Amino acid sequence: MPYTIFDSGFDPSAARGLHMPPAAMLELAREAAEILVRRRGELAGEDAWDGEFREGLEAQLMRDPPEEGRLATDVMARAVDEVLGLTLRVDHPRCFGFVPSSPTWPSVVADFLAAGYNVNACNWLVASGPSQLECVVIEWFRRWLGLPETAGGVLTSGGSAASLDALVAAREAAGYPERAAVYMSDQTHSAQLRAAKVAGIRPDHARIVPSDDRFRIDLDALARMMAADRAAGLNPIAVCANAGATATGVIDPLPELAEFCEAEGVWLHVDAAYGGFAVVTERGKELLDGIERADSIGLDAHKWFFQPYEVGCLMVRDLSTLEEPFEVRPTFLQDSLWGANHPNLTDRGLQTSRSARALKIWMSVETFGMAAFRESIENGMDCAARAEAYVDASPVLECLSPLSLSIVCFRVNPAGGGIADEALDELNRDVLARLFWEDPAFVSSAVVSGKFALRLCIVNYTTTWDDVRAVLEAAERFGGEALEQL
Repeated sequence: MPYTIFDSGFDPSAARGLHMPPAAMLELAREAAEILVRRRGELAGEDAWDGEFREGLEAQLMRDPPEEGRLATDVMARAVDEVLGLTLRVDHPRCFGFVPSSPTWPSVVADFLAAGYNVNACNWLVASGPSQLECVVIEWFRRWLGLPETAGGVLTSGGSAASLDALVAAREAAGYPERAAVYMSDQTHSAQLRAAKVAGIRPDHARIVPSDDRFRIDLDALARMMAADRAAGLNPIAVCANAGATATGVIDPLPELAEFCEAEGVWLHVDAAYGGFAVVTERGKELLDGIERADSIGLDAHKWFFQPYEVGCLMVRDLSTLEEPFEVRPTFLQDSLWGANHPNLTDRGLQTSRSARALKIWMSVETFGMAAFRESIENGMDCAARAEAYVDASPVLECLSPLSLSIVCFRVNPAGGGIADEALDELNRDVLARLFWEDPAFVSSAVVSGKFALRLCIVNYTTTWDDVRAVLEAAERFGGEALEQL
């Protein structure tokens, strides 16, 4: 739906350089805020996805840049109508695909403020206030995870950057051995493989360990693989565990993995990008028991902590293990010596120039309080539990993995149907396609034990049980119609 934007009265032909009069600046910002607030109010009534083919978008957008400026309101109208709406609406209450994101409004405003102040949160000299605020947020995370006082961390662009920083720290802690190897299960996110490659681990030394019948890393297989690799001259440096695997939500046996890694003298990294913030709830803390023993933990606040993209985090058990590999002292930054005895966050990761990511977390937590965050996270787990019960009671649907956190994997498979898995895979692909084109919800898929699965990930604080039930009913309906064609 096109948005109506009023003329701010700013005539670009009267502009000098890149300046805009204050009144025009205020009007443009006001209109942008009105667009976003109106979008939130109308979101639930729209489809969760909209998109266009490249040919159409190239014809519409691939133009030479204008030599003379245009009305800012006209430019914003084009952005809204021709660009921003053609996306997966990851904050839609019926967006269940991949791992959605549903940011709070104060966090959105915080990003606007941080961009307006043009903060570079690289070191203490350049940004003492934002640096201290990031330390506050990192300390919150440390306490929630139960890490010792030696722990610390850094906010990142997301889980991929956190994983890379973690493996660089693991490599440093191991003394940069030749023929280094890392280990992860067949349920691990591709970000871990990519991080291993960037960190210099040979592809054949990024070892994939099979998972057990509960989709958790097989500890016996891990032990056998690591022993064989040591005998062959490889040097294991890290194990990457899941605390909320992307496909199934599974949590690896963290206490046992911590014991194993400690005995083997290897780094334990826990990928908690999706599931880690469940730790703020009593239920989640119990499920994530053992995470406090990890050497490093990756988190994504733009997933289940209701922040806008981008904000991930890497926490390490001993902050020195992060600062030692990344601390560099070039002469062109010699003036930052003023903050030498203060936290210089660029010394904790791969970025020098950094946005003020902590502001949105701090503003939203301070605005709503932790009780509201806990309630919203628990809502996702409650809806997922009800979804699993619905599927188990359905004569048409079948669960394909045990419920973990807030992810439910299921398929259409009528009781007593006797349909071969290959035919069921094709049938469920058809159901997914109909959900995509004919239903307002967005659902993604997974492969679970070699079977094609429909997958719901419920992490939106605006999602209700009615939203979840509606997509399950649609899957039943489309599945029933497909079964009639067999």
